[in-house]
Amino acid sequence: MQLRPYQGTAKEKVLLEWEAGHKRTLLVLPTGTGKTIVFSKIIEECVRQGKRILVMAHRGELLDQAADKLEKSTGLKTAKEKAEETSIGSWERVVVGSVQSMMQVKRLSRFKPDHFDVIIIDEAHHALSSSYQLVLNHFEEADVLGVTATPDRGDMKNLGSYFESLAYEYTLPKAIKEGYLSPIKALTLPIHLDITGVKQSAGDFSAGQVGSVLDPYLQKIAEEMVKHCMDRKTVVFLPLVKTSQKFRDILNQLGFKAAEVNGSSKDREQVLKDFESGKYNVLCNSMLLTEGWDCPSVDTVVVLRPTKVRSLYSQMVGRGTRLYPGKEELLLLDFLWHTDRHELVHPAHLIAEDAEVAKAATKMIEEAGVPVDIEEVQEAAAEEATAQREEALAKKLEQLKRKKKRLVDPLQFAMSIEDKDLANYVPMFGQEAEPPSADQLKQIEKAGIDPTEVDSKGKADKILNHVNQREANNLSSAKQIKQLSQRGYQNVESWSFDQASKLIKSIAVNKWRTPHTNPQGYVPE
Repeated sequence: MQLRPYQGTAKEKVLLEWEAGHKRTLLVLPTGTGKTIVFSKIIEECVRQGKRILVMAHRGELLDQAADKLEKSTGLKTAKEKAEETSIGSWERVVVGSVQSMMQVKRLSRFKPDHFDVIIIDEAHHALSSSYQLVLNHFEEADVLGVTATPDRGDMKNLGSYFESLAYEYTLPKAIKEGYLSPIKALTLPIHLDITGVKQSAGDFSAGQVGSVLDPYLQKIAEEMVKHCMDRKTVVFLPLVKTSQKFRDILNQLGFKAAEVNGSSKDREQVLKDFESGKYNVLCNSMLLTEGWDCPSVDTVVVLRPTKVRSLYSQMVGRGTRLYPGKEELLLLDFLWHTDRHELVHPAHLIAEDAEVAKAATKMIEEAGVPVDIEEVQEAAAEEATAQREEALAKKLEQLKRKKKRLVDPLQFAMSIEDKDLANYVPMFGQEAEPPSADQLKQIEKAGIDPTEVDSKGKADKILNHVNQREANNLSSAKQIKQLSQRGYQNVESWSFDQASKLIKSIAVNKWRTPHTNPQGYVPE
């Protein structure tokens, strides 16, 4: 099987991370870009090297899917660690195992700690749970790959508490631009849903309370769907089974061919097959289909389960991002959810660079009144946010100049050396987000930069790298840049340390009066 360019790069990056000694690494690929194919090819390479591999997941469907795609793409068969099935005594070098089975002490004790050389975790955002950690700690010397589709920066910070590196990330916007996923158009329907009274449970809105709040609006929502979804293939995500079943009945009364599936559905497989074949054009579910189910012909997703967890929202939307003949785009229906305490995830959050851009883009989508391409909206919002940010930075710099602080503000230092990456730096992964060390802060202050504005190790590292590089290249220091810039001298950041030092000595000898009538035009020898 020929890998796509990004898939080949992903495979090589993971192998390089392990070779470099980063035993626990992450691979981030959006839903629909073939993450199972990528880790199948990684497994194939590991088997060539004589290694034993364990693939772990929390649901049977994911394990069956992994085993099936592994065999189809590489020819490798697998043994299973699931319920009554065991891999003990098998000749197969690849084992797929459910975490619920593997975590059982009796089963785990059958394996020596060095039995597996490589462990692959599908849907790696679950890897921090105690069940996964129990198994991973048992095989602590194994190389670990976590594969996830989440684009959530918060999730990445959390995953960084276990994973040591991010091997490769392929973003949703890039996948859409390169033609591997369907474009997404979002439409905000004019229905106000007030969830201000809904409490939180396990870090998100309580499904039971959301269901109660949603119930009176189901008829109105269904009537809006008649205008936009009657000729489309739609998946609807709802908070509760009873809400999902009620909504199915309302849709059928309005002329849709709607079906419903849940965890207790005995005919679930048949309903899914009938939906794929076209017998139904709407499929309602209460969060059952967020992972491990693929139906590329889905061209509309309706999220009636408000969430503040971007990874969950991404999983729901991912059910409709795959390409399919005749499918021009995915239509994503959003609503005017109202909450006075928590920021909800909206379509713009799927690709927005930060919360500020997402907020602006969400407002643009709400005001549009028609389906709009989320990439185009995001780009417009990003330009607007950048302009506002630059204006705010300019104001802050002006305030800093007026204050004439003894130490240089890190932002002022970044702008003076024209480094936008440092100016806009946000820690993202693992140790980068940890507080700076006492030694880092001491070195930063010694360099003449205000350490109280440095809030992460990653930012401290970036600042010190610049300081050390400038010192090694005999370039002007932060203190020199500040002192001479305040006196009107231009481009001091490009002067040598000696040139700046010579001029400051001249100013000191001149009783701290600037010796040049036109410092803006001064060019050092």
